[in-house]
Amino acid sequence: MSATVESTAAPACAQATSLFQHPLLEEPPTSNAPAAERRQAAMLARRAEEVCATCPLMQNCLYDAVVKYDVDGFAAGTTRRQRNEIRASLGVTVAPEDFDTLAGVTARHRQVDHDEVVRLRNANPHESLEMLAQRLGCSLSTVKRHLRRARNETKVTPIRKPQTVSMRQVMEAFRRVVLPAAASQTRRAA
Repeated sequence: MSATVESTAAPACAQATSLFQHPLLEEPPTSNAPAAERRQAAMLARRAEEVCATCPLMQNCLYDAVVKYDVDGFAAGTTRRQRNEIRASLGVTVAPEDFDTLAGVTARHRQVDHDEVVRLRNANPHESLEMLAQRLGCSLSTVKRHLRRARNETKVTPIRKPQTVSMRQVMEAFRRVVLPAAASQTRRAA
C-alpha cells in the first residue's frame, strides 16, 4: 500500500468505537469471571480482530502500539498481554504515559531524578527552566540545583538511546505471538 493511501485513510476502529471502547475489551475479564462474561469478551475480541485485519493502517498502528505508546485495551489486533509479549520478544520497553505531568498536575515534595532533569533539559533546550520545573512537578530551584550539579560533574551519565525496531521485526513478532493463539482458539471452537 502506498504511503499516500495510508496517510489519508481513516482507521477502521474509528467506525467501530462502541466495539473498541467496550468495557470488556478495555479491561478483559479475569479467569475467575463468569463464563458468560469471558465468552462475550472473546466474541468481542474476535470481531475487533476482524476489523483490524481489514484496516489499511493496521501495520502502522501495531508498530506504534508496540514500540512508541503504552496503550490500554485492544489495539492493532492485539490485547495488552500480547503487546507485552511482543515487546518482550523484541527487547522493547515503553514507558507508561505520565498523565499527571501532561495535565500539569504537580505533587509537592516529590523526589526528582537528577538524570531526568538533565535529560529533559537536553531534550527541550528551548523551554524555560520554569516550564521544566512544572513538567517535573518540582520547584525552579530544584531544577537549577540539578543543572548546576550536572555542569560541575566531570562524568555525566550518558543517556541510553532507545533500541530501534523495524516494522518487519514487529510484524514477525506479531505472527509468532498472536497468530498461533488465534489458530488454537479456532481449533477449540470447532
